[in-house]
Parts: sequence; structure tokens; C-alpha cells
Amino acid sequence: MRIAAPDAIPEAAARLRAFLEAGRHGSMAWMAETEARRADPRTLWPDVRAVVMLGLNYGPDSDPRAVLERPDRGAISVYAQNRDYHDVIKGKLKLLAGRLAARSGAEVKVFVDTAPLMEKPLAAAAGIGWQGKHTNLVSRAFGSWLFLGAILTALPLPADAAERDHCGSCRACLDACPTGAFPAPYQIDARRCISYLTIEHSGPIPAEFRAAMGNRIYGCDDCLAACPWNKFAQAGAEMKLKARPDLAAPRLADLATLDDAAFRVLFAGSPVKRIGRDRFLRNVLIAMGNSGDVALAPLVVARLDDAAPVVRGAAVWALWRLSPDIAAREAGLRAGREADDEVRGEWLPAKATNDPA
Repeated sequence: MRIAAPDAIPEAAARLRAFLEAGRHGSMAWMAETEARRADPRTLWPDVRAVVMLGLNYGPDSDPRAVLERPDRGAISVYAQNRDYHDVIKGKLKLLAGRLAARSGAEVKVFVDTAPLMEKPLAAAAGIGWQGKHTNLVSRAFGSWLFLGAILTALPLPADAAERDHCGSCRACLDACPTGAFPAPYQIDARRCISYLTIEHSGPIPAEFRAAMGNRIYGCDDCLAACPWNKFAQAGAEMKLKARPDLAAPRLADLATLDDAAFRVLFAGSPVKRIGRDRFLRNVLIAMGNSGDVALAPLVVARLDDAAPVVRGAAVWALWRLSPDIAAREAGLRAGREADDEVRGEWLPAKATNDPA
């Protein structure tokens, strides 16, 4: 826990403006819509006199990149392998904020990643860590694995000193990105980020990123896990955030059969539930297409008739990747179906337009 002054991030507004003007927020229109309030906590709440920033460690027990070597399994980001962190942290913040309000009589407000508040710059200004070249917060004690929460209070509290940048000449996080999402150190283009593509992006995944996604089906931890400061990290102690065994490395074959009801049951209480079954299955099918396992082809074929166009399209691409012969046969069986032709055009690469698939 550290404290920042409300005016501690004067450079944030210009950086946010440049990010938005470059279109690097992709389809996240809410970032532009809340720009004015996002850059300064005082526009969010004029009575704020101090920003209490808190970090909660969610460090994994082992390197999360190990699952990338198991193409028959899905890689779910460490933070999403159990309960939704919003719910876990908000309860803790409310308890602490209640005590602060009771003792001081000052009004308080709590935020966990759902309000237009720039938590990472504020956490850096408060001294919890610094924003690394991957734009995420890095701590000398916890590496890259910190959830952030904020308590805004009308109580004037002394601010802590900011943490200085300890990245030096290291560029491990930049080099680790599978899709080249960092146009420069300390800059990110969300449109190229696998976390954005698998979570925020609702349509077909752009063709140039599908192979690079590998078996990542929800988020990506590569830039976080690559940080050398993780050598000081510890495994998180909050049990509600510990990885569930069934979500640590789930079988793609099992996930491909999920209908909406089964999806909701499996991911009840999880942040994965937010993206919905159709978007999730889109990601799963891309992972299946990248697996190289032809034995998965029958499960992919079953999704060619899915009710969701984004799922059918991903199935077309996955089948084309796994077996051109099977793809050609299925295309022949579906010849003349206008919807299937449209989906095929969205998903197959241009060079494959004459392919039987």
C-alpha cells in the first residue's frame, strides 16, 4: 500500500491522447468516451485529497508459459484461472475503506479496474512499482504479478515517493511478444495484443495474428512472465485467486463441445465468463487449428454448423489448417450455402480463395 497525490500524474493526459489518436485502443471505445475523466482523479471526484493505491500479489506457482508447449491444451491467463479478481479485491477494499472512513470521518470511494481511473500511473507515482517497457506495473518485490485497487478519500494524507524505473537496457518483455504489440518501449498497440484480441475483440481474429496465438485462448502472459524481476516474485497467497486444476491447462477437445449452458457453468465466477461462449469458442478453435493434431478435426467439423457465425468461421479456418482434404470435403457438402460462403470469405487467407476449402 502506498499513497499518491491526486495531481501526481500530470503527464498521463497527453500520453492517453497520443494513444487514442493513434487508434491503438482498437474497438475499446469506452477509453475515448471517458478520456477527460480518466486522466485526472479530480475530474472523477473533485473532493479527492489522496489516492490510496494497493497491490495484491497473484503470482503463479510456476512459469505460466509451460502450457504453450502442450498444443492440445488451452492457455488461460494466470489472472483468470479462478475467481474474478474484481469481486475478490473490491471486498477487501471496502473493508479497509470502511475502517478509514470510520476513524477519520472522511468520505471514501473504492475502485477496481472498472472506473475511468489510471491505476498503473497512479501506482507508479505512489511508489508501488514502475511501469515497465511492456506498460504494465513492475515491482521489485513481486515482479509483474500485482492486481491494483484504489481508495479515493477526502482525507488529506501525505504522499509517498514515486518508484524509479529499474528496466535499464533490458527488453525481454518486448522481445517475448508473439505479435509485436510494442511499437516502442513503454508503448503498446492493443490491436496487436493477444489479450485484446482474445478478450476485447468481438469479430474474426485478423489473419496475421491467428498462428501467433498458438494455444492462447484467453489472454496472454508472455510479456509479464519474461520480466527478470520475477525472480523475486512469490506465489500468491489468496486462495480465491489460485489456479483451479480444471482451468490451469484445460483440454481443447473438452472446451470445443461447450454449449452456452455448459460454458456458464464451467466459468461461473470467472472473468472468462464475461466474453461469452461464442467468442471463447472462436479462440479455442484457433488453438485447435494451431495444434497440428488432425485427431481434433471431427470436433472442428461439428462446429461448422454452429449457430454463431464467428464460431463457424473459426472452424473453417481451423479445419483448413488441420486437414485441407477434410476441409475440401466439408466445403463440397456445404456448397451453395450463402452464409457459409460469407463466413469462409472472412476467415480464409486471400491466397486460399481458390483452395477447395
